[in-house]
Amino acid sequence: MAPEMAQVDAVIQRRLASEVVLINQISHYIVSAGGKRIRPMLVLLFSRALGFEGPERFELAATVEFIHTATLLHDDVVDESALRRGRQTANALFGNAASVLVGDFLYSRAFQMMVSVDRMRVLEVLADATNVIAEGEVLQLLNMHEPDITVEDYLRVIRYKTAKLFEASARLGAVLAGTPEAVEEACASYGRALGTAFQLVDDLLDYEGATAELGKNVGDDLREGKPTLPLLYAMSHGTPEQRELIRHAIQHGEVERLPDIVEIVRSTGALEATRAAAREEARKASTHISSLPPSEFKEGLLQLCVQAVERKT
Repeated sequence: MAPEMAQVDAVIQRRLASEVVLINQISHYIVSAGGKRIRPMLVLLFSRALGFEGPERFELAATVEFIHTATLLHDDVVDESALRRGRQTANALFGNAASVLVGDFLYSRAFQMMVSVDRMRVLEVLADATNVIAEGEVLQLLNMHEPDITVEDYLRVIRYKTAKLFEASARLGAVLAGTPEAVEEACASYGRALGTAFQLVDDLLDYEGATAELGKNVGDDLREGKPTLPLLYAMSHGTPEQRELIRHAIQHGEVERLPDIVEIVRSTGALEATRAAAREEARKASTHISSLPPSEFKEGLLQLCVQAVERKT
């Protein structure tokens, strides 16, 4: 997919242009940091797997990357994060106000781009996705420093905050190809399951990885008071003393006891359980596209299911 992704990068560079210097500086800074670009890849893979080869696929692939980048800018301000993708976050470098406003610029530019494709269904899909993502952000805020949330509460945040844009990206390929509703829904279900698997692995890597590999600080989720699945599982399978230690750390965002908490997470099997949950979501994703015709693009989608779950960064 490298040649196709190069086309997307060309659209991104062209569409980032602004007469306001600071917008150029910040948007280029965060987009040039790279990242996995899975969401635009989904638009391209589903478009090609379903037989669509029009140039609109590049515009929409860039659009979903802009929406994702805008959420990152806003996320890092809310979370007071200092590192992303191995570099200082934009808010650490340029300040919170500039980061929020440039995030707004990227959102609004994304809507200009989706309008240019001139398909009402595209607008419906992406307008719905951005609204649900915003709801997910607020839900996550409500769950901060709250150790008594259920696993279902946690998964709901994932479905809204992360999986929704994966779902929309996959759906867009089907929309461009003009598929029947059942095929569109199957593609969307793949994206939703893959996005859930991806976030589950992100959450376990916060306790399994190393800062240099992750490109963010290990323990950030704990510092921000996020009760993710590794912690919820460890609390339900640990001793009363271990459970109380994790509860206290979530409530107060304490990282001083991070080594102890990492040890509890590992000894209770929480990392293996979280990885197993991610594998199950990835398995669901692969079954959703079983009816797609054979192609190298379908194979790429199946390969993504494996890579999303077995990655270490």
